[in-house]
Amino acid sequence: MSRILIVEDDEDIGAVLQKELMKDGYEVLRAVTGTEGRMMLGTNPDLILMDLMLPGLTGEELLTHIPKETPVIAVSARSSVDDKVSLLSSGCVDYITKPFDIKELKARVIAALRTVENKKSSNVITCGDMTIDTDKHEVKIEGKELKLTRTEYAILKMLASGDGRVISKSELLDLIKSETPDCTESSVKVHVSNLRKKIKEITDIEYVEAVWGIGFKLKGDT
Repeated sequence: MSRILIVEDDEDIGAVLQKELMKDGYEVLRAVTGTEGRMMLGTNPDLILMDLMLPGLTGEELLTHIPKETPVIAVSARSSVDDKVSLLSSGCVDYITKPFDIKELKARVIAALRTVENKKSSNVITCGDMTIDTDKHEVKIEGKELKLTRTEYAILKMLASGDGRVISKSELLDLIKSETPDCTESSVKVHVSNLRKKIKEITDIEYVEAVWGIGFKLKGDT
């Protein structure tokens, strides 16, 4: 269930939004001032619907305190193109003008939440029972965490991003050099060997395959 924070000083509009969004199964929280909205950021909302002309902190001021990963839809009577451009440039994902059609607002809410969900999913690479969370730098196989060195992780991530194709040692080194500048072409094979041993401690599946005379690949047909 997604959690939505409404920051709206108009009691009637806030009540309507809360009622309609709760009908669709969302958990809805409300704040009536910008200052109160800032205090409620600790509830970790998945989406924020925010008026601009708020008592206390204005919408623009509140926006500077909201984490970048939290989508914000500005809901305001201000309808000029400059206002919209300014808010979208400042971090809002969408802008809807009052008075609005509730069906349109709901559609925009769905779109904003879907975009966030897709972004989260794109940061996780899956291969069989292996998952690589590129945000957390965390690798799990069958739910068990795989402890890797920085170089081993960089190698595994690049192989996983290769869609099953064979990556040569020189190409692999070039791909990971920004993350592991101390790695050399002669040591890549050693790091891969250590990586395979650590995977072997969790599963018998050989995720990393050496292709003789060419390089390495991550097996996607596990």
